[in-house]
Amino acid sequence: MKLLDPSEVAKRRLDCFLYYIPGGEQFFATHYESLQAAKQWGFQVSEHIRLCNNMDEVLQFIHHWDTARKSLPFATDGVVIKVNDFAQQKSLGMTAKSPRWATAFKFKAEQAATRLLSVDFQVGRTGAITPVANLEPVLLAGTTVKRASLHNADQIALLDIREGDTVIIEKGGEIIPKVVQVDISQRPDGSVPFQYITHCPECGTLLVRDEGEAKHYCPNEMHCPPQIIGRLIHFVGRKAMDIDGLGDETVIVLHKQGWLNNIADIYDLHQYRDAMIALERMGEKSVDNLLAGIEASKNTPFARVLFALGIRYVGETTAKKIAAAVGSLDVLSRYGEEELKTIDEVGGRIAQSIVAYFTNIDNLKIVHRLQVAGLHFEAAAKEMLSDKLSGKSFVITGTLSRPRDDFKALIEQHGGTVQSAVSSKTSYLLAGEKGGSKLKKAEQLGVDVIDEELLMKMLQEKVDG
Repeated sequence: MKLLDPSEVAKRRLDCFLYYIPGGEQFFATHYESLQAAKQWGFQVSEHIRLCNNMDEVLQFIHHWDTARKSLPFATDGVVIKVNDFAQQKSLGMTAKSPRWATAFKFKAEQAATRLLSVDFQVGRTGAITPVANLEPVLLAGTTVKRASLHNADQIALLDIREGDTVIIEKGGEIIPKVVQVDISQRPDGSVPFQYITHCPECGTLLVRDEGEAKHYCPNEMHCPPQIIGRLIHFVGRKAMDIDGLGDETVIVLHKQGWLNNIADIYDLHQYRDAMIALERMGEKSVDNLLAGIEASKNTPFARVLFALGIRYVGETTAKKIAAAVGSLDVLSRYGEEELKTIDEVGGRIAQSIVAYFTNIDNLKIVHRLQVAGLHFEAAAKEMLSDKLSGKSFVITGTLSRPRDDFKALIEQHGGTVQSAVSSKTSYLLAGEKGGSKLKKAEQLGVDVIDEELLMKMLQEKVDG
């Protein structure tokens, strides 16, 4: 769909099926009615949707498609069950990530038996070691499977998997092959228990496994080739710095040349322009486009730069939350674990990882080089209505008259900050009905508890003043 040539896209015969109409509740009483109307308007609506009157009919529908789905011209791994009445949907509401009025029933994944030939070990950008099974090719859910994930050492021990075993594989979510069982009756004579590796398969460093972690890690993050390449690829990715012209293959080539050994080296590539032009499949135009993409990436917002750094456990959403809460990398680098845990979506493991990142001298040197290169390490200034709440921190709990995000935005517009957990440094707890554990903790710590009316009064006093 992203191709620039629409005629090429047209050849692919892509189609669109509607399963939901935003705003449909304004014109129809039920979800089913809205889809039938869309069908009359000429939109594609699945002919297989069914209006069920009770749970028995829902279960009959599921049972039917558990078998009948195999004859469909497309792959499907389950059935979505929705509350039909729009008024009831509104009453049930949403969680942060999904509606309470819909749920997915997943069919049991298709399985196949094959033989385990050997096990390889892959090293990720964070140093995580992932064992991968090499299998005798077998047809599963429409594709030939030759490799499957074994996850970690505990999973291998739990399955007691050994080379030469006949194993049962399935596709998790109908996509990723994984080994789920060993057929012990087919085990060859003389097999021996599998010995998990003790050293990195790429750089030979002794592996470590932190308490509570499922995976082993290679700690040689600055000199282990797959980790270096993985961090570079992550940094230039679309959701991070989004650098045009610096794809996976180019990163690998430039690393082999010795020009890219960490993410800060990207901003020094201009000094190798002529040498890059001389490389196979590069050329002057490609190199100039690459350098232009690097220069353009300096305008990337702070939240995405933070995500691009590749701090373990700091994903795209968490990076946005952290950037909004702290405002700059300089502030973040000085936060301790307890301060970090007051930020929404930051738990103990993430807090430990961030502190560890900023106590590593190699990381600090790279960050300094990126700052010198001109990357944005401060969040853009927000439009402020007043500074009445400047220096004040809030935690929100309980049921309020409006969504919590509305109150969060209001507090921030007047200079305050909103945290996810109550601490001794919290200025106020904004509490609605059923405040729960946060209310109890605030009372224990002596934190001032206010309601919506008092918050609005605080802001109104500023306006009047």
